[in-house]
Amino acid sequence: MTNPHGTPIWYELMTSDPDAAQAFYGDVIGWTVGPFAGATDGPQDYRIFTAPDGEGVGGMMKSPEGGPPPGWFSYIGVDDVDAAVAKITKAGGSVHMPPTDLEGVGRMAMVADPQGVVFYVMKGSSPEGSTSYKRMAPGHAEWNELLAADDAAALVFYGEQFGWKKDGAMPMGEMGDYSFLSHDGGVIGAVMKAPPGERPRWNYFFRVGSIEGTKARIETGGGAIMMGPMEVPGGDWVIYATDPQGARFGVVGSKG
Repeated sequence: MTNPHGTPIWYELMTSDPDAAQAFYGDVIGWTVGPFAGATDGPQDYRIFTAPDGEGVGGMMKSPEGGPPPGWFSYIGVDDVDAAVAKITKAGGSVHMPPTDLEGVGRMAMVADPQGVVFYVMKGSSPEGSTSYKRMAPGHAEWNELLAADDAAALVFYGEQFGWKKDGAMPMGEMGDYSFLSHDGGVIGAVMKAPPGERPRWNYFFRVGSIEGTKARIETGGGAIMMGPMEVPGGDWVIYATDPQGARFGVVGSKG
């Protein structure tokens, strides 16, 4: 892929029930879901989430036996997967899946930062850039939010690995700063200290239309609202939610 090193290029749901998750997210976010036929190996039932504009946003697979609980993961594009993995481990990170080639897709590895937060690094084989992360585009990823045990250390780690920079901050009282992350000329997300009782992890938010309508669809579909709707700077409204299988996700939309 042609995206600059450090670009979020893909999002992936591991779930205990792909059929139920397909129906839920199709209704809540407006994705169409279909099989992926571009790889000659890998999971047999890998499904693609496609935004209303026809562009792929993410994938879905059944959690492997003994694997992680249902959850969302991101792929960060890198220039060289092996070099990125070596640099991550040297900085105190760990490897969950070593660099692996998937024919028709690219080379990838599953890693964790020094605080145990899991994500992928990937060099895609497509000659086209990814538009999975595209702000203000319905159905696309809108925001990448890291809950860190040590937010200052996380800013250093991700800055060194991917060139992400702190681009201002919003004070949150006793919770400290909500530090914005910029990359390639735009803000892509933020880092904050994990609230008491919350494990360090990434939260991913997807763009929807009406936040109230989305709230109703989440609840009708068997999901749960963890927080929100609440207004954020700029006039958008957000919801923190879980899907019926327990995977955490977020949505960003307009009031009404």
